[in-house]
Amino acid sequence: MKYDLLLVGAGLFNAVIADQAARRGRKCLVIDRRKHIAGNIYTESVEGIQVHRYGAHIFHTDDREVWDYVNSFAEFNRYTNSPVASYRGRLYNLPFNMNTFTRIWDDVATPAQARARIAEQAAEMAGRTPRNLEEQAISLVGRDIYEILIKGYTEKQWGRPCTELPPDIIRRLPVRLTFDNNYFNDRYQGIPIGGYTAIVEKMLAKADVELGRDFLDDREALLASADRLVYTGTIDGYYGCRFGQLEYRSLRFETETLDTDNFQGNAVVNYTDSTPAYTRIIEHKHFEFGTQPKTVITREYPAQWKPGDEPYYSVNDAKNSALYGKYRELAEAEGGKVVFGGRLGMYKYMDMDDTVAAALELSRKLL
Repeated sequence: MKYDLLLVGAGLFNAVIADQAARRGRKCLVIDRRKHIAGNIYTESVEGIQVHRYGAHIFHTDDREVWDYVNSFAEFNRYTNSPVASYRGRLYNLPFNMNTFTRIWDDVATPAQARARIAEQAAEMAGRTPRNLEEQAISLVGRDIYEILIKGYTEKQWGRPCTELPPDIIRRLPVRLTFDNNYFNDRYQGIPIGGYTAIVEKMLAKADVELGRDFLDDREALLASADRLVYTGTIDGYYGCRFGQLEYRSLRFETETLDTDNFQGNAVVNYTDSTPAYTRIIEHKHFEFGTQPKTVITREYPAQWKPGDEPYYSVNDAKNSALYGKYRELAEAEGGKVVFGGRLGMYKYMDMDDTVAAALELSRKLL
């Protein structure tokens, strides 16, 4: 059968493309090497709890078009992301706000005092251009906040000392001089009741879907099956790493069901010192205000990526950005027959609302 579009990857980006294509009467074949749809936003029910198998995903956006679009597939609850940081057994609210500052500094009680303390500590970088992430963080929030809430977490996340990471990883750090624990500033926020997999399933309802099929194993036959390809795998992998491999960071997840109704009292607790090795624990039931007698938790461990591992985050330093530019030139030479999308195809971090917006925009161009 001949298709209008071959969509490699059954995650959110291509699910949006498939939905938009179906609305315009186009036929799509969607393939994924995994045995399930929904990519990294895949959720499944365990003990009546929607478990986020590849880490916490909270939908948030300021884009009304995107919010209305995703709400056409599911009802979203009123979940507000308010993570907690654990440092040497003490707990702090995130993002950095008055609850955080009064916890760190016993003599700080007002916004003016917090602002003055941050400025006092950031002054050690006065007149100096930050050369690395550590200096950039100190210039923005001072040494205490950096040491307690940034240093250990960031070094675990990237597998390198902060003094070896580029400063532009944190161009800005949110400092909120109110007692507001809402992590995001976006107008719309929530979790889909019943999980993300159900949303993607509806988006793919009119497409042909083949799971457990790797594009690179059957490349020529698959390319011949459609007029155009949207590829959400790694762009360097598509081109056989012709110029060398792009770098990624990976993750490892340990999930267990516990015979208790409440393990940590919050959906997300970040561990910001150098130990333990995991960066956070997710307690999934709190995303939907669950009252089940058991709970499911996931420990998230950052990992150095190597071929064969799942790539999660692009390493957008100067070297990799230059290498990605070479692959982008190859993509542009395809004349539009092959289009790259998603965080792997576009080699950049994308929140879910960014993913939906980019896919809707691409759909308008393609269809």
